[in-house]
Amino acid sequence: MKKILPRLVLVVLVVMASGCQSAAESAAPPPVRPTASAAIVSREAVDGRTDKLVIDSPATGERRSVWVLKPAAWKPGSTGWRALYLLHGCCAGGGWDWLRTGEVARLTAGLDAVVIVPEGGSMGWYADWRDGPAWETFHLTEVPHLVEPRYGVGTRRAIAGFSMGGLGAFVYAARHPGVFEAAASFSGVLDTRDDVSGYRAFMADNGVDTEDLWGDPDAWAEHNPADLAGRLKGVRLYASAGDGEPGPLDHGDGPVDRTEASIMRQNLNFARAAEKAGVKVTTDFYGNGTHTWPYWIRSFERALPLLLP
Repeated sequence: MKKILPRLVLVVLVVMASGCQSAAESAAPPPVRPTASAAIVSREAVDGRTDKLVIDSPATGERRSVWVLKPAAWKPGSTGWRALYLLHGCCAGGGWDWLRTGEVARLTAGLDAVVIVPEGGSMGWYADWRDGPAWETFHLTEVPHLVEPRYGVGTRRAIAGFSMGGLGAFVYAARHPGVFEAAASFSGVLDTRDDVSGYRAFMADNGVDTEDLWGDPDAWAEHNPADLAGRLKGVRLYASAGDGEPGPLDHGDGPVDRTEASIMRQNLNFARAAEKAGVKVTTDFYGNGTHTWPYWIRSFERALPLLLP
């Protein structure tokens, strides 16, 4: 395969097999109505553009927050807007990280799209747990059913996320064909099966039993982007990562960021799996860089033309 170099230039790995219908041409309608009675219980205007909704979610068993950023031309009753879903990383902060640190308001100010930022749990991992909350059902059924009609969203959607959210973006696009026409991952966890024992230990340190989450390691493939690469044909894909060495957006020298170094290896695994499956993916493997917000903000800005052309 073509060697992927750590550089700023975006690299297109392979050309999709001919005859594939584009995701934009085959966009699916919003997912079906939830079987239980999910409901919006409150709405708070954070600012002139941003609403915070609280949803009573039977799928997750709790009330969950969703932030919605409206396009400048939006008004009540307007319809046909595109949607951009943004997923957050693990361990702390949650969806509010995108608004507080991710500069999402600035970066999306000129978009003709409704930006939807849902909670995903500090260690939710964007799955319906074997024994626990059903995050996939919350994000792909409850949220679209309640939020999209309220803000006039049509049938065109894109999705992006950082770290754990990068896994979520690619997994959701793969497992729900036709729902998303584009997906982007910024330092995303794209191959959990690259280090099963390491992820088991990491999860345990954060109070998660992987048996409750994904089941036996043999079953992890159903929620692992590298294993699902072949199901992403027709989706515009973007993946970025650094090598863990302090880079131009870090403050001075420091130790190697082992998390980002591992993420880089996983992204290369995903890229190889995509090439083997004949799936087109645009990569930005930019060399030096750590697992931190300055790089994700830069990558998000670079990915926007692909996500919402």
